[in-house]
Amino acid sequence: MGGGLLTSAPLPRSFFDRPSHEVAPDLLGRVLVHGPVAVRLTEVEAYGGPGEDPAAHTYRGKTPRNAVMFGPPGHLYVYFTYGMHFCANLVCLPEDHGSAVLLRAGEIVAGLDVARERRTANGDASRRIPGRDLARGPARLATALGLTREHNGLDAVLEGAPGRFTQLGLTGVPAGAAAVLEGAPPEPAAVRSGPRTGISTAKDTPWRFWIDGDPTVSPYRAHVPRRRSTAATSVGEAPSS
Repeated sequence: MGGGLLTSAPLPRSFFDRPSHEVAPDLLGRVLVHGPVAVRLTEVEAYGGPGEDPAAHTYRGKTPRNAVMFGPPGHLYVYFTYGMHFCANLVCLPEDHGSAVLLRAGEIVAGLDVARERRTANGDASRRIPGRDLARGPARLATALGLTREHNGLDAVLEGAPGRFTQLGLTGVPAGAAAVLEGAPPEPAAVRSGPRTGISTAKDTPWRFWIDGDPTVSPYRAHVPRRRSTAATSVGEAPSS
């Protein structure tokens, strides 16, 4: 799997200029490219705007940390959580609205060796991670794609440049850039929705979307209270967007 997905055109900015709960299910089957690695998205979660969604980082308004979420749609919002992990989101709605979709899981469709190296603990190549687990969960997905704090605010809309795949790797996506390609969306009947994972507020809002039966989808986990480090403290819930 890969070639056909990677020859698809990048999604336009208008795709993201909608409410996050509309964008989220439409992101399933799309392909996020960053450097040599590409991930077909299989699970996402939508988070709403200021004063609307108490589980969102934007609930209490704009801060230095969540400022990217108030910028143009189609940019990556990358945050650090629990003092351990980075998670990646795609910003939705026009500027100043503060909304995004958390990227929860996906299938590696290009750059498998690079993704596996990034995900292997301490560079120990003997610890072989199953393919389905390489980007299964938001922190794993961000790690596989090489997304860290420096990529917060990176534009994931590559306008006017079609993506394509060669034996040498992805071309058409400039070095250091990111793009979301059209990919291969699932049939509507294969899309499922339910409560978001691991949050204590607005926990019944059915804004988690996934492809039914896909092995890369992460298991649902209800919120379990835990002590958060200072580094994990945020506006809204730490594990959300």
